[in-house]
Amino acid sequence: MPRRSRAREVVLQLLYQDDLNPAPDIEAIEKFLRGRLAGDEALIDFARSLRQGVRRNREELDQLLGERARNWSLERMAATDRNILRLGAFEILYTETPDRVAINEAVELAKRYGAKQSSQFVNGILDRLLHDVRSEEQDDT
Repeated sequence: MPRRSRAREVVLQLLYQDDLNPAPDIEAIEKFLRGRLAGDEALIDFARSLRQGVRRNREELDQLLGERARNWSLERMAATDRNILRLGAFEILYTETPDRVAINEAVELAKRYGAKQSSQFVNGILDRLLHDVRSEEQDDT
């Protein structure tokens, strides 16, 4: 598994935990990151930035995703799918990760951790988000 893919997998686990227990133990999170990413400082920094970014922008991410999840509210989604979507949306909107890489990584996480239809669900919503973001960028020019 590529290194950054492994970091995303670890971040998904932390986001899932955050979703169910919103009072994080920072010391335990750091220990978890270091253990799961074998002390690789670059990967730990990458994972930390993803987790913190999703947490910091969660309200906006949830709103944007909710607007694109036809007939689904985020509360009704499986916690795994919801957090994969948040992670993918954060990477599309706030990082230099190429858009298609962010979507492909999210789809792979959904295949590995989600239900049978999760990968298609995640792909559809993130694709709509990407399309809308690109359309807005073109309108601004």
